[in-house]
Amino acid sequence: MRNTTISLIFIALLTALAVYIVLPVPHPDWLVRSDQSGKPTPLELKLGLDLQGGTQVMLEADVPEGRELQAGAMDTAKNIVERRVNGLGVSEAVVQSQGETRITAELPGVNNPDQAIETIRSTGQLEFVDPQGANLRQGMIINTTNKPTAVQNFVAGPNADPAMTPYGEQLFTTAMTGDVLRTALSRQDQYGQWEIGFELTGDGADQFYNYTSSHIGQQMAIVLDGVVLSAPVINAAIRDQGVISGQFTDQEAGSLAIQMRYGALPVPLKVVDVRSISATLGADSVRSSVIAGLIGMGAVFVFMVLMYRVPGLLANVALIIYVFFNLAIYKLIPVTLTLAGITGFWLSVGMAVDANILIFERLKEELRAGRSPRLAVEAGFSRAWPAIFDSNLTTLISCAVLYVFGNQFGASIVKGYALTLGMGVLLSMFTAIVVTRTFMRALLSSRSQQDKVAQTIVGY
Repeated sequence: MRNTTISLIFIALLTALAVYIVLPVPHPDWLVRSDQSGKPTPLELKLGLDLQGGTQVMLEADVPEGRELQAGAMDTAKNIVERRVNGLGVSEAVVQSQGETRITAELPGVNNPDQAIETIRSTGQLEFVDPQGANLRQGMIINTTNKPTAVQNFVAGPNADPAMTPYGEQLFTTAMTGDVLRTALSRQDQYGQWEIGFELTGDGADQFYNYTSSHIGQQMAIVLDGVVLSAPVINAAIRDQGVISGQFTDQEAGSLAIQMRYGALPVPLKVVDVRSISATLGADSVRSSVIAGLIGMGAVFVFMVLMYRVPGLLANVALIIYVFFNLAIYKLIPVTLTLAGITGFWLSVGMAVDANILIFERLKEELRAGRSPRLAVEAGFSRAWPAIFDSNLTTLISCAVLYVFGNQFGASIVKGYALTLGMGVLLSMFTAIVVTRTFMRALLSSRSQQDKVAQTIVGY
């Protein structure tokens, strides 16, 4: 009896913690995660692209004819794209390789798809350019020694504006490139204006110092892919760190810092496909899935009570606890829920009930064989365990295979399904063997209760 009481207290504490995590209330710092900037983020269910809405972008290597991709170039490009996406703060983005020349990026809940796409695929060629006496201003397009065709490409595009290219095909000298940078971060100055603070490498510090010390009082244009970002006046020699200032918004400063921080892509990328899913469609999918799941759970509850009476009711309570355990883990890890992932979760609910059915049917057999209710419960659980373990083990093996397949071949739907189903199976074994068993032991603590339970199960 003492062990049963301790187990009940343990289950009650775990359940209370799970309910606390699941409820949309403020949580202490030790429970929450931190974002890219180190700030704590609230615990919440992460929804995938198909449920939250957002954009899926497919990028392809833009390699000229007759030129081959270098070995490992696409892997490096994928890693850089992934870091850029994470730097954007996109919730639970997924970046995966597709074949040998393509990369897909899923961006749930993006507010500005065009800017995000441009940040992802931009080669990020940063240059510090000598204006050579020209009055360069933010937004101008110029040719540099590293980007000698920037103006021609802009003029040939759909948004050509002669006012943006006042210096025509004049070629400006690149004093230094972005290779001199160690890191770059967006921040606000004392006046609340957004800027990019940067630090220089060891060699870069010397180059920067040599140039700025000999050009004090002159402009130095900061150029990204031929576009002038800023052209500040050099007020003093700069050696270790500096600031890029201008009329930046929060998003513009963050996007520029990402491109500078993570360097240039080893291969140019072009957008070959963009698919957008509205948040309304995702909300409809979530609502339909929840309604279908609740109807299914209601039917299961009715079935268990009709078939097994009081033990069935206890199994239903254990099933509710199982649901809270799942949702709490989804928030803590966190798990990105897709429509397929929700399907895996509801399927695991059915498997959790299946374990209880095996136990109760075995319990019936033990009672009919003449065992006392308490011994029948212990024998029912212990003898049903091998069948439960074997069936769940085969399911876990299948989940592992599906997860590896989804991870290797970019099938995120398959991966999400395998993850939620596998986690559900593991938790279902705990709730069926530990939680339901503890409830049954507590129920049979008195002789009168033992007789009543036996009558409800076998009908005598």
